[in-house]
Amino acid sequence: MASIVHHLTQGNVIFAEREPFKLECGGELSPVTIRYAIFGEPNAVGDNVVLVCHALSGSARVDQWWPELFAPGGALANERWCVVCTNILGSCYGSTGPGLVDPSTGRPHGADFPVVTISDTVRAQAHVLTALGIDHIRAVIGASIGGMQALEWAIRYPERVDDCVAIAAAPLSPLGLALNHVQRLAIESAVDERSGLRLARALAMCTYKSAELFSERYGRKPNRAGDEPWSSPSGRFDVAGYLDHQGRIFQDRFDGASYAAITRAMDLWDPEHEHGPAAYERVAARVSLVGISSDWLFPAEDVRTLATKLRNSGCDCTYTEIQSAHGHDAFLAEPQHVNTLLNAILHEPAARPGTAFAAFASQEEQNGTTR
Repeated sequence: MASIVHHLTQGNVIFAEREPFKLECGGELSPVTIRYAIFGEPNAVGDNVVLVCHALSGSARVDQWWPELFAPGGALANERWCVVCTNILGSCYGSTGPGLVDPSTGRPHGADFPVVTISDTVRAQAHVLTALGIDHIRAVIGASIGGMQALEWAIRYPERVDDCVAIAAAPLSPLGLALNHVQRLAIESAVDERSGLRLARALAMCTYKSAELFSERYGRKPNRAGDEPWSSPSGRFDVAGYLDHQGRIFQDRFDGASYAAITRAMDLWDPEHEHGPAAYERVAARVSLVGISSDWLFPAEDVRTLATKLRNSGCDCTYTEIQSAHGHDAFLAEPQHVNTLLNAILHEPAARPGTAFAAFASQEEQNGTTR
């Protein structure tokens, strides 16, 4: 697919070199590296920056996992926008995470990597934008864990955000917590990390799809590779072959300790627990929440309930539902829905005047340096 990517800039922002970055759950990191990618340039007025927040296994290269948004007619293909994406804390794609060396020991953090939260990631993103000279965000957009980040931005930094778009995101239900727990157990109890990660990913793929899609695509067909279930004890149905394939390709590109750290951050996100019952009263941005009809990891009903809470708190919040059989993965599998939504939002006037960022940055945030 041809994409229109303008003036790509990549790099790292490194901060907390003198004073540790304090984490929400009590740990700390020093220094902190956040990998970023910028497509285009901020304008002089400061009203054209779109911050995109990636999901669990994404990277700062949003053009690689959401290429349709940069294709002709895509919401982000217009040269007007400056698109920024950062790699989250705990990841294995350039930001500080379990795979990077802990300066205090000279070895990778590994399983000793401290607990990080969505709030920690958003505070780190704020460091990055401030270091890059970006004070104001026209829109912050994300799906799944990215949607959690988008909403956390609207709560934590109301002065900086005009529009917040969160797709298939809400505090995880007990079932979601259970599924993440079992995935981490698969990694922890495996003989080796790669096999554990492979199993965790196979389980995750079941949560990302829907029963309707599996029935339509695989049914009870034998595995296309030929090792059908009736031929031997190790034979598989086609859906098992699909899950095994997804596990194999994932084990080659991701890290088990990062997977555990990020799923735990997903578990812990709960604005009312962190900010109190009035959490959503802090939001000044116009919020668009999007549910997916067949999503059972983040059920549409949970997203609707969150939209009601935001509206009851005085927030300008709309709810839209994508009708799809693709389950939670619909935001990636059917990006035309996202393009339609974003084109409509980004063509509207900003929710508020694009005023300059208030001088509220803490001294800690001002210590960031770009490399």
